[in-house]
Amino acid sequence: MQRILVVDDAELNRELLRNILDDEYIIEMAEDGEQALDKFWEYQDDLGAVLLDLHMPNMDGFAVITELKEEGWLKKIPVLIISTELAAEVESQCLELGVADFIRKPFVSSIVRNRVRNTIELFDSKKHLEQTIEEQKKALKKRDRIIQMQAEKLQEAEPFNRLMMEYSSAIMEVETRLRVLNEEFSLEYNRNPFESIKSRLKSPASIYEKLARKGCPVTVESIRENLKDVAGLRVICSFPDDIYHLAELLVKQDNITLLGKKDYIKSPKSNGYRSLHLILNVPIFLSNEKKYMKVEVQFRTIAMDFWASLEHKLKYKKDIDNTEEIVGQLKACADSIGALDYQMQEIRDKIDSSRENEPKRK
Repeated sequence: MQRILVVDDAELNRELLRNILDDEYIIEMAEDGEQALDKFWEYQDDLGAVLLDLHMPNMDGFAVITELKEEGWLKKIPVLIISTELAAEVESQCLELGVADFIRKPFVSSIVRNRVRNTIELFDSKKHLEQTIEEQKKALKKRDRIIQMQAEKLQEAEPFNRLMMEYSSAIMEVETRLRVLNEEFSLEYNRNPFESIKSRLKSPASIYEKLARKGCPVTVESIRENLKDVAGLRVICSFPDDIYHLAELLVKQDNITLLGKKDYIKSPKSNGYRSLHLILNVPIFLSNEKKYMKVEVQFRTIAMDFWASLEHKLKYKKDIDNTEEIVGQLKACADSIGALDYQMQEIRDKIDSSRENEPKRK
């Protein structure tokens, strides 16, 4: 049986509550705030709840609540106020201090039992949830330490470092071909199909974590076979049709094979994400052989990339207020960006068309 502490300066009230609750709980009683705190120190480890009167001599209920809050007990043991006080501002003050519930005088047996029982069950569930979360945090920290240790071992291995060199070479190969296309467009059409290129190699920790998540062995052969995004490039274009034109020209080049394609521009993700993803098999030319390496290339407009960077912050930043509201706003922005990109493209086409129709100067 759990222990309940009843704190009230009126003996009649204490006895009434004892009679209502003693079938289910062990009842401890105190006449004022000072006695209540003494009982707290004595029984803090097995107190299920406290029923506390507000108006008492020597030390009133507000002083007790303040003391309990400073000691951190209000987060561990629920306090229910027993009072004839009906003023909304008093109730609001108590709730702001952290009390769990109110029981009005005169007491109704069924209400007292249900409020006490529900409050204790709610606090027990909350403590269990907090304990579960804390255990999960410890498990994640342990997993992260293991991943970091294995990643460091992986990074020290010569075959792994050679593999990373080969992926890096594949990135340079794709980037060079894209820059050549950019130069050609600049000469022939007096404009560039893309604004910038960003590249990255997946970190050893990310490689280990992804292989472990997929249930794959952590070996060089497994990385080659099971991961498609170790080497990645992000190509930022001005307009959607530049994305498709540039991607088509890249795939048509000699020795490049398209292994996979996901078009999140025509079919955006549920959160609004828009981008064109290609998985390419790209040749690299080493001192004594030619190898093919997988490279992921993502194409976005400037606006799409700006949106994605903001969404990335939301995904990985912890303790953000109003997350659901922000997600909704981002989705609305993504839809607006999709429409705006095509409107801007249409304006560009009109400008280019008017230039073509201009009479040539003699």
